Amino acid sequence: MDSATRYRSDTEVGGRLRRAYGFEEISLVPGPVTVDPAEVDTAVEIGGLRLEIPFLAAAMDAVSDADMAVRMHRLGGLAVVNLDGLYTRYDDASTIIEQVAAAPDGARAARVLAEAYATPIRPDLVTSLITRIKAGGAPAAVATTPASAWDHAELAAEAGADLLVVQSQVSSARHISTSGRVLSLADLTGALRMPVLVGNTVHGEAAYQLMEQGAAGILVGVGPGAACTTREVLGIGVPQVSATLDVAAARDQFLANTGRYVPVITDGGMKTGGDVAKAIASGADAVMLGSPFAAALEAPGLGFNWGMAAPSPTLPRGTRIRLADRLPLEQILFGPAEVTNGTQNLVGALRQSMGALGARTIAEMHAVEMVVAPTIATEGKSWQRAGGA
Repeated sequence: MDSATRYRSDTEVGGRLRRAYGFEEISLVPGPVTVDPAEVDTAVEIGGLRLEIPFLAAAMDAVSDADMAVRMHRLGGLAVVNLDGLYTRYDDASTIIEQVAAAPDGARAARVLAEAYATPIRPDLVTSLITRIKAGGAPAAVATTPASAWDHAELAAEAGADLLVVQSQVSSARHISTSGRVLSLADLTGALRMPVLVGNTVHGEAAYQLMEQGAAGILVGVGPGAACTTREVLGIGVPQVSATLDVAAARDQFLANTGRYVPVITDGGMKTGGDVAKAIASGADAVMLGSPFAAALEAPGLGFNWGMAAPSPTLPRGTRIRLADRLPLEQILFGPAEVTNGTQNLVGALRQSMGALGARTIAEMHAVEMVVAPTIATEGKSWQRAGGA
């Protein structure tokens, strides 16, 4: 039987239209057991790599470069660096980033980026980027698009990369193109000696097919990121809670059918520790963050973030956003928190949430009770909105 028969979403309710939920509309329910947060284990395995904290920095030029990859590794997470970005086009990308930051408006910044990304990718810079990450003691996790996957995968493998992420606005098990080499994920994963993560998808059946093709992990999310314009420009996407639930259900069914566990990474749309906890409760094994990490003092974007390189030269590549409250990466992850809005000490917030919910591990967090709660962010908070406390 085909994958459509092996996997069937149970979230559809009547006809062509179903209700979908985002982080602001659901809440997690404490049960009869609590756990000391100090005894919570947040470690996960992604693509054969053990992460002490389930956080990945997105493959965006303003977020992840070689230095960020080393810093994230030392703090227990993982940064993915974009092989289609500035760091494989220029010996020194800092000049371009300074121009983006100095642009007086978003339109001017978009022109700077369009010109910068028109410069061809240099194979020698792909090799040197991976070599630099490895020299810093970190695993080299790199990302590419389906159109460039074959060329970049071969270069990355030769340079010693540890993990490849094939990432696009919407991923499927087979990339169809008449203008270049067709990407079959099964062929790619079979030819490489390193794990391949694939994204992005919001659909359980598509995720199941990607798992069948050999994906070592699935990224969930179409258009939720702060710097992404996919939902506005293309009109596509599913709120992250529902998308994660659907893909996680496919993951669980694939495990039952094959005995192979494929991690799920919720990518984008999260700003606070509460959002992260909800993503993991929805079934994610880890989360990928862009703008929250672009706000780090160590991030290369100088306090800005912008979308990833889009395959179309005639559509926006995401909007440039300015990030406030720049802080050390370690403080963003581990505190101390100086604000009460949940944007600092993300790991501490996750540990506290898991403890309150009685979840000792990420796997146990997948089983906590969730409720639809559209008033959870406003109930009893009128004084806060009025500026009190």
